[in-house]
Amino acid sequence: MKRMEIRPAWVFSNEAGEQVDHRLFDLLHAVHESGKLTMAAQRVAMSYRHAWNIIARWSAFFGADLVVLEQGRGAQLSPLGEKLIWAEARARARLLPQLENIASELNLEISRALAEHSPTLRIHASYGYAVAQLPELLRRHTRIGLDLQYLSAADALASLARGACDIAGFHVPEGERGARAVAEYRSWLSPATQTLIYLVHRQQGIFVKPGNPKRIESIAALTRADVRFINRQRGSGTRLLLETLLEEQGLDPRAINGWPNEEYTHAAVAAYVASGMADAGFGVQAAARDFHLDFVPVASERYFLLARRETLAYPSVQELLRLLRGPEFDELTRSLPGYRADRAGEIMELSQVLPGLGERVRLRASEPQAAARRARRRPKGTERAQR
Repeated sequence: MKRMEIRPAWVFSNEAGEQVDHRLFDLLHAVHESGKLTMAAQRVAMSYRHAWNIIARWSAFFGADLVVLEQGRGAQLSPLGEKLIWAEARARARLLPQLENIASELNLEISRALAEHSPTLRIHASYGYAVAQLPELLRRHTRIGLDLQYLSAADALASLARGACDIAGFHVPEGERGARAVAEYRSWLSPATQTLIYLVHRQQGIFVKPGNPKRIESIAALTRADVRFINRQRGSGTRLLLETLLEEQGLDPRAINGWPNEEYTHAAVAAYVASGMADAGFGVQAAARDFHLDFVPVASERYFLLARRETLAYPSVQELLRLLRGPEFDELTRSLPGYRADRAGEIMELSQVLPGLGERVRLRASEPQAAARRARRRPKGTERAQR
């Protein structure tokens, strides 16, 4: 199957129409990571002279140095160079899920145009590092077409409820903390008609700069006046988890410096902190690793796939379950810090796994009996009057 990928790209141009060489950003990232221009040039497969010419040319283009060479200290990015690479990293992290949604739609249209009749599995899911492994996993081992759309957890569950997808992905904190999330998602959950597929266990916590210079060791530290915070967007499961943690400790979110400032992915939050625009953010450990940040673990959660019971019999879903239970998905997940997939692919009942949902089911089951008891106690002649 032919597949299309979409990736963001920067275009800088001046009045003369000159455009920045796209390799500049790769070179700047390599300098940032290695601290030496010779090593940076090797990483991007350039000669030292060519790498230096690119830096010199585009420093002149911007009117300021991008890289500073110092005797005995190697190469360091200038403040402008730093701003460029972090702006690019933030844009990539923010846009990538939306671009992947568009690419998924285009790939489906291409398949239809080419009369490729492979089965299509529609998954709407909260963005996560583990669920992002599924397209490549299916592509390698099956001919199943995957329509993967990244939405907030609530929107993904709503999509499943109205029949817009086959599977919805969402995450729930472990223990009693999960009750608040379940309460938020309750209207889209139906234990009688739906079932859970366990995907992964993952760790959420606080992103801080390397070395944790502000000594941010707990959620309570986020309310300090000297700590600048970057938040996740309203409606995200991660934002809901953080609100639950603050409520547990009696902390007012409005006391957090930067609470209204929002990003839409774990990676975008991590990039924001790494760029120096915030001192702390909240998200999964894998994002902290990707942006060379330190991580303060705070809470654990489980990521589930939700499907209607009859959907489990679909051949495409059976293939997905086989892959989730296999060694390759486990190996992919092990490479993600804070993730564990030891129960991936296990089928679970909603009322047994989601805190607070079992009570709701039992109450609903008892409602007819309670109504009958009330009717027996009602004085004769009142039924017609109440109508």
